[in-house]
Parts: sequence; C-alpha cells; structure tokens
Amino acid sequence: MTEAFTQTTFSQQQARPQLPTLPTGWPIGSYESYEQAQQAVDHLAHADFPVTDVTIVGVQPMLVERIAGKMSWSRMLSSAAMSGAVFGLFLGLVLSMLNPAAGLLSIVLGLAAGVVFNVAFGALGYAANRNKRGFISQSQLVAQRYDVLSQPRNAEKGRQLLADLAARSAFNH
Repeated sequence: MTEAFTQTTFSQQQARPQLPTLPTGWPIGSYESYEQAQQAVDHLAHADFPVTDVTIVGVQPMLVERIAGKMSWSRMLSSAAMSGAVFGLFLGLVLSMLNPAAGLLSIVLGLAAGVVFNVAFGALGYAANRNKRGFISQSQLVAQRYDVLSQPRNAEKGRQLLADLAARSAFNH
C-alpha cells in the first residue's frame, strides 16, 4: 500500500485544483460506503490529523437510476402546479416588498401566474415526450468502494489512526 496514485514530489505545492484533476496521495483506507469513508475522515479530524491532506475517492463509479413511479397526466399536473406555486409565491413576495401599496394582490397574482405558466409549460413538455419516457426516476452517482488518500508526508500516521479505528470497531461489534 505504499504505491502512490500519481507521481508527486514532497516539494510540490499542494494547492486546491480549479479544474478536474486526478487525486494525489497514498491510500490509507478503503471502505464499502461513502458514509464509512466520511466516518474515517471524521476520526482523523478528531485526532488532529491534517485533514487538508486527505481526499476521498470513489472508485469504479456508476450511475444508478432509481424508478420512483409511473408518470401520468395527474402526477405531472400536480407536480407542475406545486413547483409553479412555490415560484409564484416567491415572485409575489418579492413584488409585494418592492411595492407595499399593492398589498396581498401582488402575492395572489404571482402565485396564480406561477401555477398557470408552470402547468402550461409542463403539459406541453409532457405531451411532446409522452411516448419516450413513462416513468419518474432519480439518478445518483455511486462508487463500488471509497478510498481515503493522504499526502505521503502523513500517510503512515493516517494508516495507523485508521487501523486503530478499525480495531476498535471490530472489538465493539
């Protein structure tokens, strides 16, 4: 486990990259879930480990699409009406703050306009795509495992702290 993911020297600046870049560092732990990796980093933080040297890397990512139900006209219209109401209410509140003399009228008009326009555009979109997708889903990016990396200068200390955590967890179960 002393092999680094990328070639770096100890003298390189470790600035946070602005563009997507490959992670650097040595693996100090590997976990089946993101929650376990978070707990490991939390343990390092409580042990005063320099967590700015740590990166959690999802290995072998996959996109998981969970089907929530069948799409129907009633479901689409109610969803569009609710989201339109929220936007319209927000717009009405902003307008009433800009013109306090309008009172409740601007809030009611904003609410009604948000519902009407969102339902209309939602219905047009659903009618145009009705035969292409008849279900509702949520997508999530997950990984098969999560590796915790540390910069080489602190990797051994990080491995030891995470080994202690694993030993205590095994003892408590």
